[in-house]
Amino acid sequence: MASDIAQGAARHGVAKGALMGAIAILGVAVAVFAFDLPINLPVAMGACAAVVSAAWVIRHLPPRRGSRQVADSGALDFAALVEGDPVAGCVCDASGRVLALNAAAEARFALYRDGLLSEVFAGDVADPAALVTSLTNRAIAAIWTRETLLYGSDRIDVTVRAVGDVFHWRLDAVEGTQAVLRDTPLVSVGRQGVVLSMNKAARDLVGQRARTVSQLVADPPIDTSRVYEVLTPGGPRPFHISVIGDGPGRSELAMFPVARAANGAGAGLDTLPIALLKVTPEGKIVFATRQARRLFSADRVEGEPVARFMEGLGRSIADWLQDAAAGKGLTKSEFLRLSREDREVFVQVTLARVQEEGRTLLVAVLNDATELKTLEAQFVQSQKMQAIGQLAGGVAHDFNNLLTAISGHCDLMLLRHDPGDPDYGDLIQINQNANRAAGLVGQLLAFSRKQTLRPEILDLRETLADLTHLLNRLVGEKTTLTLRHDPLLPPIRGDRRQLEQVMMNLVVNARDAMPEGGRIEVETDCVTLAAPLERDRVKVPPGRYVVVRVKDAGMGIPNDKLQKVFEPFYTTKRLGEGTGLGLSTVYGIIKQTGAYIFVDSEVGQGTTFSLYFRAHERQADQPVAIAPPPPRVSTRGRDGVILLVEDEAPVRAFASRALRLRGYTVIEADSAEAALDILSDSAVEVDLFVSDVIMPGLDGPSWVKKARQDRPDVGVIFVSGYAEDALERTGSDMNNMAFLPKPFSLDALSEMVQRQLG
Repeated sequence: MASDIAQGAARHGVAKGALMGAIAILGVAVAVFAFDLPINLPVAMGACAAVVSAAWVIRHLPPRRGSRQVADSGALDFAALVEGDPVAGCVCDASGRVLALNAAAEARFALYRDGLLSEVFAGDVADPAALVTSLTNRAIAAIWTRETLLYGSDRIDVTVRAVGDVFHWRLDAVEGTQAVLRDTPLVSVGRQGVVLSMNKAARDLVGQRARTVSQLVADPPIDTSRVYEVLTPGGPRPFHISVIGDGPGRSELAMFPVARAANGAGAGLDTLPIALLKVTPEGKIVFATRQARRLFSADRVEGEPVARFMEGLGRSIADWLQDAAAGKGLTKSEFLRLSREDREVFVQVTLARVQEEGRTLLVAVLNDATELKTLEAQFVQSQKMQAIGQLAGGVAHDFNNLLTAISGHCDLMLLRHDPGDPDYGDLIQINQNANRAAGLVGQLLAFSRKQTLRPEILDLRETLADLTHLLNRLVGEKTTLTLRHDPLLPPIRGDRRQLEQVMMNLVVNARDAMPEGGRIEVETDCVTLAAPLERDRVKVPPGRYVVVRVKDAGMGIPNDKLQKVFEPFYTTKRLGEGTGLGLSTVYGIIKQTGAYIFVDSEVGQGTTFSLYFRAHERQADQPVAIAPPPPRVSTRGRDGVILLVEDEAPVRAFASRALRLRGYTVIEADSAEAALDILSDSAVEVDLFVSDVIMPGLDGPSWVKKARQDRPDVGVIFVSGYAEDALERTGSDMNNMAFLPKPFSLDALSEMVQRQLG
């Protein structure tokens, strides 16, 4: 019974153990008292039986439960969690006391049952108990956690998993560290430069257990892999400090002596996990680690000039190395491009001077910076495209105002000239060229993604079938156009007019790529992406897509020009053959639609443009909606008072004359403030507001909202050289509102006004 009580205390904690002890003492007292009275022998025997039964019941009580319960750990066989695992493992309670362990943990880390796990890290971590508590708390919060820790001259991957009220620890030695990093100083550094742990080699190097990075190196913080002056008892010594592992809020550092790397001493130096070179001031490579040769993609580099393998410094490699040998620029890292044919690789190079046999040599530490430079290139490209888009949008707005005035006054002059008039042909030419200019401005807006889209649900098979006649006329007689469709093609959502523009631009480009004629193939397909598609710095999320491919068998596009084809005004055509806006227009429309576009090309073989449209999910019996053409409205004039608010005088002059010709009374205002002054007179009656959106001072939606406080029933037409989303940015959600994009014609303005007035 005593052993049962002891086991109960060990299994269920102090509280239950104390309870069992109290019951035992009470039972013994009852028994003694009972046996002192012979007449109570049966009572004493019953009391003893009761004590034994109570002890058995308490011994088999379920374990205490914490506030968070994932599984019934009392019903778990702790040993079963770790037995048979070749990786060292143990089961601990929240305090780190070992409840069960396997043979690997006992042999590798000298763990034992009822021992403390913190003892494993006592030689390398300043506060091992705090480390165990921190990992335990992280496992409680996230079910499991993982960390790379130092253990002597090795590293171990520690995984902690919460299982009910206990924790399963796995201590897996990182393969290869014992051979490569044996006797290498290793340091773990946390936030604010606090040293969390040091192995024996690191403590021997600096002569103490450092508490902060400032006690390790002469120029903290350690913010990148490079050469630092380590503070040793004999004075500062150059060491290359390399980040070889990290975890949440901590970094693991390895310290390699530069002198040993420079003179090539040490049989295991070639296997160091860093790219390191020893170079003469003239640029000849004397020594290179295996990692450096792997970066260069060369079996042997010793004796070769370093300029053969690196380029792109902006000045000669020889001048850079001569300055470094003289002590100039040693604290600054340089980014260089490796001269490799298989792929583009960038490295960050840091130099340090060393003395060997009375001469100055340079130690170069190389870090692969390809991913960093790729991200930088993406950012620069994004900024460039955004800046060009903003410029294009601003230019388009100003041009739309000019074109509205030009084409509008041309419309007014055409009203006074008959086809037989000598000036009629000139006016038609002005009008047509103004429309061509408006189309060019529309392409700028498409590139800057500021055009107005009218999305609808489309069946691409029908859209392309309707467009086939026009496409055949565009390609000419020497070129054959073929279309192939997936018979089960799902619908998409997009602007029919803009998607037709996309297809025309791509087909015309394919035709121009085959001046002697050839075959253009347009095919559609339904593709389901189970995983994200990553290419050309773009990630396409999983899902169903309708893919349209436009293929030609033309001359192809060289690789150095392939990434520039979507940039505005970039063209490989001769002067006068193209504006360089065709593919940039396609790019803008596709991106504004929410789709993706990719290009594949091989010189001499041809080019393929692939468009990915998200498939529109709809019910099986839901028909594909085809937007009906807008009803024609009679342009016959009628009575009505219109308040015209436009800050551009030429546009205001045209619009007022056009509306007066249709029989309307027009009140003009050159600003929102002037319009509100006019409306402050309650005697002024207005039936409709016609206002520009973007103006100095108050914008269009802002002044209309103020005016409608007293005149809530007055309709409004907003006109703008920007897209309709300019209204969304100003927060307009008013009713009885219409939008007319610039440039607009006399008839378009008249029809819109008459429609709003009813």
